[in-house]
Amino acid sequence: MPTPSCPCGRSEPYEKCCCRFHAGTAAAPTAEALMRSRYCAFVQGDAGYLLRTWHPRTRPARLDLDPGMRWTGLEILDTTDGSAFHATGTVTFRASYRGGSLHERSRFERVDGAWVYVDGEFLD
Repeated sequence: MPTPSCPCGRSEPYEKCCCRFHAGTAAAPTAEALMRSRYCAFVQGDAGYLLRTWHPRTRPARLDLDPGMRWTGLEILDTTDGSAFHATGTVTFRASYRGGSLHERSRFERVDGAWVYVDGEFLD
């Protein structure tokens, strides 16, 4: 039986894709990779990772995830900057869930060399 691909939409299995970021053994190299790993953390219910990768300036004190939420897919629509050569970047995406979708343009910055989520603007 084939190994399922990572929930972030990449073809690699979770263990070779976003798991290394969630486990802290690697840092996301781009804003898009961080976005994908954060989506995967929502799928996995990993609030700790979401808080760790949130900018200290905008991070909430706590994050309560809805255990009934079923995320069904991620589509990256656009990226601006966010590579190893940038300090900021944006990722526009559509995250689908059972019953609808979320369309957002997220902003990312580097803090001590690591990409973190700053905030997002809902679109549509």
